[in-house]
Amino acid sequence: MILAMGIFYGGLAQVIAGIMEWKKNNTFGMTAFLSFGLFWLSLVTLLVLPKLGLADTTSATGLAAYFAMWGLFTLVMFVGALKTTRALQVVLGLLTVLFFLLALGEITGNVTITHVAGYEGILTGFAAIYAGLAEVLNEMYGRTVAPLG
Repeated sequence: MILAMGIFYGGLAQVIAGIMEWKKNNTFGMTAFLSFGLFWLSLVTLLVLPKLGLADTTSATGLAAYFAMWGLFTLVMFVGALKTTRALQVVLGLLTVLFFLLALGEITGNVTITHVAGYEGILTGFAAIYAGLAEVLNEMYGRTVAPLG
């Protein structure tokens, strides 16, 4: 289930959203959606190819570097989001912390850090759901139904 969500909702849906943002000349939205959509597709690929015998399993050090680089990218996107809504800042701030926790969990092998990252990821997901649904509701009603800050 998680892999399917990663491919279709995390990956494909965000790539489509990124293309839609490109058509609206929204460079920030395009970069965010395309990048994070391709993140999900690449993560699923890293996990599935070894199971199919088509690639070697990625080492803990490799995954730590992968997550750390995504954390760095997300940190830069967070800085860009300082010119947008508080809701988007919260999502990108939490996502930055999540990537660095995942990297730390991989590099140390500390299961507690990985569990903390899991809970922090759930919090990040709730923040992203709120931000996305608030955008939809506010647009549909033509007024602020759910504040974005």
